[in-house]
Amino acid sequence: MKAFQLQELGAPPALVETTAPAPAPGEVRLRVAACGLNFADLLMVKGTYQESPPLPFAPGMEMAGTVDALGEGVTHLSLGQRVVAFAGYGGLAEMAVVGADRCVPMPDAMPMDHAAAFIVAYGTSHLALTHRAALQPGETLVVTGAAGGVGLTAVELGAKMGAKVIAIARGADKLKVAQEAGAHHLIDAESEDIKGQLKALGGIDVAYDVVGGDLFDACFRAAKPQARIIVVGFAGGGVPQIKANHLLVKNISVIGYYWGGYLAFDAAPLTRSLTELLSMYEAGEIHPHISHHIPLENAAEGLDLLRSRRSTGKVVVTMAG
Repeated sequence: MKAFQLQELGAPPALVETTAPAPAPGEVRLRVAACGLNFADLLMVKGTYQESPPLPFAPGMEMAGTVDALGEGVTHLSLGQRVVAFAGYGGLAEMAVVGADRCVPMPDAMPMDHAAAFIVAYGTSHLALTHRAALQPGETLVVTGAAGGVGLTAVELGAKMGAKVIAIARGADKLKVAQEAGAHHLIDAESEDIKGQLKALGGIDVAYDVVGGDLFDACFRAAKPQARIIVVGFAGGGVPQIKANHLLVKNISVIGYYWGGYLAFDAAPLTRSLTELLSMYEAGEIHPHISHHIPLENAAEGLDLLRSRRSTGKVVVTMAG
């Protein structure tokens, strides 16, 4: 099979021919049709992600495909079944071995590319806004990195939950994408006095921050009493330093949030969230935004689209055949 693998840290991943893996007990092998790319894939390639797979490995946290082989003890999935999986890595390959408990049957009408673009982006935003932030109708939600993979779904879901959504993104084109997803107010990330603009809009109740750095600081300083700030990531490179006395005075909650971590310590909320999201998809209520489809042999180009912030929504890598 072909796989886009990282052989050693510090070297770029490359397309290689390798042996198709065999599933161990409790695992299945998937014939991968499509793989959704995420900012975490860039961190994994650099060796700076919170989880480090053994070398060599193929990046690609989420994938969609058909079950090709069953490991011992797997009874709830069948050969040829269409599934979407959150594997953590391995998706940038024609075949991938995945824990059977990480596979979710796809709706019959769901295309493979939609499935590959779905789990991480929608799952991250939905669980954050419902389970962690308890976003309420009428509250003001600000989303940083609002045209990116998870940011755009936070805009879409927040608007559907009845919040007033403020989208922060870089440039008119990205802000237009966020507006089409449901944002009520738009702020260019390169404009001056973002804190002042947020305060002029009445301040914020919930911040969904994937960028960190100065944008986190602006959201923090524009927070209303009892605001909740969800720390999703640091795509801007700057890890915020939080002044605890300001938390105290304004009764602000800063919430650390790692969606994938729920698989290790409490998978039930994550599973409920995905079930609800797939029902919303089947009802036509949510629609994955894919800005680029890239063939496997050009997977490096897909990662570069994320690195250079030239994509909106999701980049999906598709396999031949």
